[in-house]
Amino acid sequence: MKDRRIKYSLKHQLAKVFILLVSGTIFICWFVNVFFLEKYYVEYKKDNLLEVYHLLQQSMRERTGSNETESQIYQLCSVYNINCIITDSSANVKFTTAKNPEQLNIQLRDIIFGRDSMAQKVILSTSEYTLSNIKDPITESEYLVMWGIIDTDSFFMMRTAKQSIRDSVHMSNVFLLYVGLVALALAAIVIWLVSSRITKPILKLADISRQMANLNFENKYEGDSHSEIAVLGESINQMSDRLEETISHLKTANLELQKDVEARKNEDERRREFIANVSHELKTPIALIQGYAEGLKEGVIDDRESLDYYCDVIMDETHKMNHLVKRLISLSQVESGADAMQMERFDLNDLIVHCIQSFTPLIEQQDISISYEENCGKYVWADEYQTEEVLRNYISNAIHHCGGEKKIRVSTECSEDGKHIRIRVFNTGEQIPQESLARVWEKFYKVDKARTREYGGSGLGLSIVKAIMESLKQQYGVENHEDGVEFWFELENGIGAEET
Repeated sequence: MKDRRIKYSLKHQLAKVFILLVSGTIFICWFVNVFFLEKYYVEYKKDNLLEVYHLLQQSMRERTGSNETESQIYQLCSVYNINCIITDSSANVKFTTAKNPEQLNIQLRDIIFGRDSMAQKVILSTSEYTLSNIKDPITESEYLVMWGIIDTDSFFMMRTAKQSIRDSVHMSNVFLLYVGLVALALAAIVIWLVSSRITKPILKLADISRQMANLNFENKYEGDSHSEIAVLGESINQMSDRLEETISHLKTANLELQKDVEARKNEDERRREFIANVSHELKTPIALIQGYAEGLKEGVIDDRESLDYYCDVIMDETHKMNHLVKRLISLSQVESGADAMQMERFDLNDLIVHCIQSFTPLIEQQDISISYEENCGKYVWADEYQTEEVLRNYISNAIHHCGGEKKIRVSTECSEDGKHIRIRVFNTGEQIPQESLARVWEKFYKVDKARTREYGGSGLGLSIVKAIMESLKQQYGVENHEDGVEFWFELENGIGAEET
């Protein structure tokens, strides 16, 4: 199954949304600063001027001149950048905070007597004072100026430069811009990391789901958080377990259904063929047993050695007949469906190793070397008992026909599409004649009848293999090689194609 390409990444979308929010917030703050901070600053300066004005009134009422009040006036004027002057009606300076009071005194007189040449825009006017915005035509500087009568015989004027306000606003905007850019960069990094942390488990769950679609139930979600994603991961794990169990039941049921349909068509034919083959195979051992038994009865032998020989022949033929009957029963059960296939997912590697170990005494006795090469995934879907029967037949057949360098090689490999695993059993020795390759799977067919009978072979082993593989609906076969013969069969891969 091909990976579905992510067109709209949740990680990218989250990052974009948060970056846009942060950018928008910074832009709004900057916009408000640019268009409204100066106005706010002017209003703030108006309040500063009024605060100093009330202190001036208090100081004039005290007459004696409170040092504490004057100190407070000096402090506020210094903090708020305000120049202040109070004169009497004769233009004599009574109080000032300016270093150069003459200029302020001249400007105060010009304003009072209407001689001021600077452009003036009245902001606030009362019976006691006037607050104006004044622009000096020479220096092009703007000031906030408050002037009026204080007490009964004194005039006052306070002013503060608006350029300092603009400088402060400009510096504030530039600083906010730099801070905003740094904050945006940091926010982008943090948002990217956070979104990665959020989307990583989601992608993991998507990968697990994709593997489940390929019938691979090995991977599980192992997140240690207690979020909604962890709850979803646990639910997917439960679904994976139940799907694996359900698929196992479905595969078993499907095989049973197919076998039932085919069994009804072939039952009569198998019965007739079975009776004919059994009669043929039992004819020779029965004749031998009968002949030797009659010889014993008629006393044709007169020494102990001959007696033992006759008894050994009878016992050997009886053993072969017993083995033949057991094999026939096993074959009949597989073909008729009486021996039901139980589909399950199991470890093929363990099964192969176990089978090879069970043949170790026979292999060592015949001085044969055997090797196993695992080149593919180890899990398969099949009936484990019947798979072992196929494998044992192949290995037994390889042992009894091994020649030349006397080597046996068992190996596994994956198909090109990754859906099946092929198990190969190769033995050195003579090749199978070309005309016999297609017939080795027939019941009671023997390429080398003399040799087959020598080790007790009945010609049913490969027939049993054929019956089992056809019940499993899987491929099997035999191939000649330059130095020997190789039998093989395939099973359904128990791991998804993407994992192989």
